[in-house]
Amino acid sequence: MTDQILALDNARELDSGNFSFAERVSYLKKYGTHSQSFSTLQPGMRFFDLPGIGYIAFMRKWGGTFVLSDPVCAPENFGEILEQFHHCYPNASYIQVSRPVVDFLHQRFGLFGTQFGSESRIDLSRWSLSGKKKQILRTALNQAQKNGVTVKERFSDDHTREISEAWIRTRKCKSNEIRFLIRPMEMSYRENERHFYAYQNGKAVGFIYFDPVYRNNEIISYVPNISRANADFRQGIFYTLMAHAMEVFRAEGVPYLDLGLIPLSLDSTMEHQESRLLKRLLHLVYEKGNFLYNFKGLEFTKSRFRGEVFKTYCCHRRAIPAMEFLAMFKLTRLI
Repeated sequence: MTDQILALDNARELDSGNFSFAERVSYLKKYGTHSQSFSTLQPGMRFFDLPGIGYIAFMRKWGGTFVLSDPVCAPENFGEILEQFHHCYPNASYIQVSRPVVDFLHQRFGLFGTQFGSESRIDLSRWSLSGKKKQILRTALNQAQKNGVTVKERFSDDHTREISEAWIRTRKCKSNEIRFLIRPMEMSYRENERHFYAYQNGKAVGFIYFDPVYRNNEIISYVPNISRANADFRQGIFYTLMAHAMEVFRAEGVPYLDLGLIPLSLDSTMEHQESRLLKRLLHLVYEKGNFLYNFKGLEFTKSRFRGEVFKTYCCHRRAIPAMEFLAMFKLTRLI
């Protein structure tokens, strides 16, 4: 009991982290290779900092602890920081983490590691719009050009809130912007964020905010974390914005573009560390839960870019983490 109380006391002290903001940014720029590393600095995050190693970012809801993405540190130090974090937060759930994190948490602490969705990465050096499977992209670009749509990179706000609020009213979840899994549009830290706007007749009709992905203090990729379009405009505006931005990034020598999380886009095979019950439940939510979120539509849209797809996981203690998932949906504002 004394050890548990001490662990809780230590956890409370560590919630706010030990690093200065500048120190945390320096770790991000050196080790922020995960597509959601930049999102670990979103408002409301708490931090577990390990000097000389890096940090883990998390949020708490209803007594639960939810880690976002891999630790922001060198991969060879995942084990060390996860070991110490687990002793402070033994019941934590880990969302959108990679296979090395899954392997450590499963082997060391017996946590389940169940596929939560997929991610997709595009090699920009090989990117092109050619090929039968990219016909929908070419059609969207032709329609945009015919309708007089142009794309420009701008950092200033250009009808951003107006477009965003109109867009949200057309979504499954209409009350609030999603957070945690998708960082909010307003961030106090915005270094190296890139904004691309689509214009028609001189007025902005859509935009995408791209966040940087780092390795060894260089930007190796961008990820489109915020995208909005005028409610009257067809879905193709996203394809138009993306194609323009990708050409810009490629010309700058950026090697990759990450498409971020494709939630509940799951492989049918079962891995040994996965919870069979949860995997079946997630398949069911994908098939029947489009009233919560447009899972199928998002998967279709991102699949058109034909990137390299890989799995992303959630780690959890119980085979069916019902209360944890309910708390996470509340945390993200899906419910």
